[in-house]
Amino acid sequence: MKISSIEAIPFAIPYLKPLRFASGEVDVAKHVLVRVRSDDGLIGVAEAPARPFTYGETQESIVAVIETIFAPQIVGMSILDREAIHAALDRTVANPTAKSALDMAVWDLIGQTLGQQVTALLGGYSDSMRVSHMLGFAEPAKMVAEAERMRDTFGITTFKVKVGRKPFGLDVEVCRALREALGPDIELYVDGNRGWTPSESLRALNAMSDLDLTLAEELCPADDVLGRKWLVENCPVPFVADESATTPGEVTRELLSGAANAVSIKTARTGFSHSQRILFQSDGLGAEVVMGNQIDGQIGTLCTVTFGAAFRSTTLRAGELSNFLDMSDDLLTEPLEIVDGRLSTRQAPGTGIQIDPEKLAKYRLDDGN
Repeated sequence: MKISSIEAIPFAIPYLKPLRFASGEVDVAKHVLVRVRSDDGLIGVAEAPARPFTYGETQESIVAVIETIFAPQIVGMSILDREAIHAALDRTVANPTAKSALDMAVWDLIGQTLGQQVTALLGGYSDSMRVSHMLGFAEPAKMVAEAERMRDTFGITTFKVKVGRKPFGLDVEVCRALREALGPDIELYVDGNRGWTPSESLRALNAMSDLDLTLAEELCPADDVLGRKWLVENCPVPFVADESATTPGEVTRELLSGAANAVSIKTARTGFSHSQRILFQSDGLGAEVVMGNQIDGQIGTLCTVTFGAAFRSTTLRAGELSNFLDMSDDLLTEPLEIVDGRLSTRQAPGTGIQIDPEKLAKYRLDDGN
């Protein structure tokens, strides 16, 4: 059960349309497929999304750090030595998605070796989650049309609305148009990606006070220390830390300082191991959690639902599990399906990720050797 080799394969798949938000824009999924092989012939799989405008990682840096630093450190270690593996990885600072992909691939190997779903190994609470769909910047009519399509086609009734534009009047108009078009039974919450100041954020929330929003995420930067705390004290709904809470230490800081009272957990940046620690921290401090989306493809989405379905507190809110629908293709042999607003885990040992070799050959950016 030892790690025998590690691959980091860059690939690129275009999105059907650009996804725009306050901190950037994505039109091609430039991700890295990570494969960890064990000496008994099994292969654990995950993916690392490059998000330079959020975490500073590029596709090239992810491949380089895995091949030149991480692989030499952990090849030869037992797949069960997860703490020792993390101790080795954490000697290198930053690189969260590279570390997380390795962590999840090792968990996949553990599940396959034991013949158990990773969801069952983590907690086994459920086998599916309700789905929330993320709506990127567009004119109100286009965002309404997309939401209606997601509701009518996939049964999705929860929507995360990207806001943070200046002036914020357009964002208020979008949220109002969504509420008017979709009715009172649809859940709406907003994510500003740090695009507003604290005062702009509160003005916008007051302007939307009649829209029954359920969460507000990263409306202003956490570095606006006093303003952020003031905003959270006056926010009428739970305020979610996302980019400001990427490690267990950051989560503790944000919650105890009053800079947030809810947390977004993203397996793309904290894997399964550190996501578990963040979840237990949040549970212990009484902070709500939501399973977030790193504009993941189907591989990353499957990892998110694998973790989110494992625990009661991560299933209380809909997980952000649908943005793979914005991609023109993916690498799985069997595509994910959202049915009646829910996404299920794979009923197979590990995470159930199976890569289509022809699609990988089509989209990979290296020479394949």
